[in-house]
Formats: sequence, C-alpha cells, structure tokens
Amino acid sequence: MIAKKTATATRPQAQRPGGIELYFKRIFALMFGAVGLSALTSWLTIYGGGIRLLVNEGGMSALFYIVIFGALGLSIWAQVKAFSLKPLTGALLLALYAVLIGFGMTPLIWGALAVNPASILYAFIIAALMFGAMALFGYKTVKDLSFLGVFLMMGMIGLILVGLASFIWPLGSTFATIVCLIGVLVFALFTAYDMQTLKRAYAVTPDETQRNQLAVLGALHMYISFIAMFQYLLSLLNRN
Repeated sequence: MIAKKTATATRPQAQRPGGIELYFKRIFALMFGAVGLSALTSWLTIYGGGIRLLVNEGGMSALFYIVIFGALGLSIWAQVKAFSLKPLTGALLLALYAVLIGFGMTPLIWGALAVNPASILYAFIIAALMFGAMALFGYKTVKDLSFLGVFLMMGMIGLILVGLASFIWPLGSTFATIVCLIGVLVFALFTAYDMQTLKRAYAVTPDETQRNQLAVLGALHMYISFIAMFQYLLSLLNRN
C-alpha cells in the first residue's frame, strides 16, 4: 500500500536537512500516542467496570465481536483511503482505531491480571525490545526486504483466519503456542519491512502533504505490528 502510492516517482528528490528524521519522529509520535491511548482505554474499561460489556458467563459478548470486526474494517478502509484523507483526519482515525483495539484487547489483559499480572510488563518489554531492534534493522540494512511483502501478507491473512476460526473452535494448547510464535515472527518482520518501505517512500515523495499522509499510514502500520507482537507475547506467556 505504501509503495503503490510512490511507484510513479522516477528518482529521489532533494531532501531538507533533518527532513527524514522529522518524518520518522512524526511517525513514532503518532504510533506511541496510539499505543498509550489503547493502554488508557483498556485501563478505564477494566477499572470502570466496562469489562462486563465484553465478557459474560457464556464467553465473549456480541459487543466484543462488533468492536473487533469494526476495528478490522476501519483499518482496512483507512489504509485504502490514506492518500485521499487530510493528515489530521487520518490521525483522528488512528486514534479511533487505537481506542477500539484498546477496548477489544481488554479481555486478554483482564485475564492476564487475574492469572499473572507481571506477564503484562514482560510482554510489553519484550515487544518493545523486538520492535526497536527490527525497526533499526529495517532502517539501516542495505538488503532489499521487498521480497518479504507477499509472504508477510499471506502470513497475516492466515493469522487473521486462524483468529476468526478460534472464536468458533478453540485452539489446542500446542497449536495455540505455535500460532503465537508465528504471530510474533510475522509482525517482527513486518516492522523491519515497513521501516525500510517508509524510508524509501519518503525519498520519492516530494509533496509535503503526501509525506504527512504517509507518516500517518506508517504510524498505523507500526502500531499494528507492535500491538500484535504484544498480544501474541502476552498470550504466549499465559497460554496455560
């Protein structure tokens, strides 16, 4: 999606000193702002009693599925429309998506608090370290990572399908562990892939408005990778 918009450019444009640094600062400010918003939403949902809206005696409520599928639909729509939206509108949609994800992942965090509260901190630290290492690798490497795109997309679609199927047929412990490990690997690689793609896209996108739109889209991609790694790691640490 990122590469498609910039494919028509024929050569890199002259850059302002520090331009790409400001561009990535914008991306990570938006991304970590979204992470913080998700954390705040989960905290308010748990301690404000909202968890009862998501979990009942029979399992997950209808509202949980509405939130999850609504967030999925919003992310797809936002990525399709990324370059036709104003940067501010895109940032507001990212904030809305972060709230929905924070609300939707509350049952996982609530369960971890009940069983092993320290696992939340461990999962966050491990996810942050992995994210930082893979982002740095994607930014610095001279190896072309574009070949990963198709495989990562197939992996993500497979994980989504398995996740949807698990709502109907619960996964066995061993299979769930394998899925979590694959999920962590896929989104760790996505972090490096997206980082390199964003760096290259900046070089061939001369228009400042498009760069701001690209920053919002990049923040969404990075947010998805980080949150996915965190959730898979938290599930892995509490798989029993």
